[in-house]
Amino acid sequence: MSTRFASPDALLEAVGTDLGTSGWITVDQARIDRFADATGDHQWIHVDPERAADGPFGGTIAHGYLSLSLLAPLMFELLVVEGCALIVNAGSDRVRFLAPVRAGSRVRAQATLAGAERIPLGVRARAAVTLEIESEPKPALVAETLTVFVPE
Repeated sequence: MSTRFASPDALLEAVGTDLGTSGWITVDQARIDRFADATGDHQWIHVDPERAADGPFGGTIAHGYLSLSLLAPLMFELLVVEGCALIVNAGSDRVRFLAPVRAGSRVRAQATLAGAERIPLGVRARAAVTLEIESEPKPALVAETLTVFVPE
């Protein structure tokens, strides 16, 4: 279920709003392999299931930046702002990787609108996001994402 706002300006009055929890995304080996190909990071803990089985995580794990990149589609699920000409990913702050995402795991995002400010291009929103791993006690990561919502 998404939290909807009628315009970018509506975010300015909504700081502190719980944006809810997204649906699950499966992080399978095929996704990990595609990310490795896209980035050139073919470290064995990500792409070699046989070797990784004897490694520190008992199997392959997602790249930390793959896990971080999943926040984009998950946040689009959680936060819908109408009246935008475009939406720009403006970065992340305070990213901490807390637990590995093992191949085959499912992850989801939980977020809160932590801040919003008017800038020349529109409204820059800050979301405090936790990427949870199904059936794991620790989240994969916590981060603050920055998104600019440019009005029509």
